[in-house]
Amino acid sequence: MEKVILARIGEIALKGLNRKNFENKLASNMRKAMKDCGEFEINWSQSRFFITGKNNFDIDKAVDKLTNVFGIVSVSVAVCVDNDMEEIKKAVQHVVGKKLGSESMTFKVEAKRGDKSFHLKSPEICSELGAYILKNFSPSVKVDVNNPDFILFVEVREKTYVYTDIVEGHRGMPVGSNGRGCLLLSGGIDSPVAGYMVAKRGVELVCVHYHSYPYTSERAKGKVIDLAKILASYCGTIKLYIVPFTDIQLEINKRCEQSYSTIIMRRSMMRLAEKIARQTGCMALVTGESIGQVASQTMHSLYCTDNAVNMPVFRPLIGMDKTEVIDIARKIDTF
Repeated sequence: MEKVILARIGEIALKGLNRKNFENKLASNMRKAMKDCGEFEINWSQSRFFITGKNNFDIDKAVDKLTNVFGIVSVSVAVCVDNDMEEIKKAVQHVVGKKLGSESMTFKVEAKRGDKSFHLKSPEICSELGAYILKNFSPSVKVDVNNPDFILFVEVREKTYVYTDIVEGHRGMPVGSNGRGCLLLSGGIDSPVAGYMVAKRGVELVCVHYHSYPYTSERAKGKVIDLAKILASYCGTIKLYIVPFTDIQLEINKRCEQSYSTIIMRRSMMRLAEKIARQTGCMALVTGESIGQVASQTMHSLYCTDNAVNMPVFRPLIGMDKTEVIDIARKIDTF
């Protein structure tokens, strides 16, 4: 019996003639994510990626890495056997035995028959394997089709895959399949979430951070670097540009009316970000702004800020309140 990782895709399956491009990009991102997990092979069939490891492959580490790859809906570790009922039963014995341990649990069986030449239909597979489990594991197991403690999944394809656990991924589109954007990354809560949400739609990120030393500390810069590393765990490689901003900030404070200083500073940041964006092949700027959250994020202020640049500005948090943003930040470990 061989262990295989099943990785499921979502909306990529709805693509048309260009679907192969998205699948290839996702496979490339998966390889990059698992580069430190050992040797492996990726195959593709019927909306599934199948990852088979070699002798030194760390399967648990690979599962953790894959669940952070945008474009993957969920991941399961399955036992893979030939399409033979006796071999399938051996796999079931192994998987269910490992799941039960010393506990008593309820279960049900769900089967999918992708290989239509297999001699049993899906309901018949469920019935036969359910009876087999009851016979071999009673009294530790009982059937509960409505609210079982675990579900035994059996997929009969070119081979048969048996598993019980499904680990949810982050869904979305493969990073790099929808161009490149320049994220204005602060040390706060909002901008990392904005970067995560845009990257989830397939956008590769370049990050810009403005550092006003000595008014902001080296520790604050380190925090931003740490945030970029966390984002990179979802987005792959990220370029981070740290821009010295002290002189510009002092000139604004010296020469501009105080009531306009914040909006002028924001316009300066947008202009500099646009220069970096054009030099790095970005097609849009990305910010963590939300309408009305602070004085510099009113409709009038955002309109004035946007007029400082000539490329689109994406604001994925624009209609969200702080609690919603914090919930996502906690989920992705940037809070």
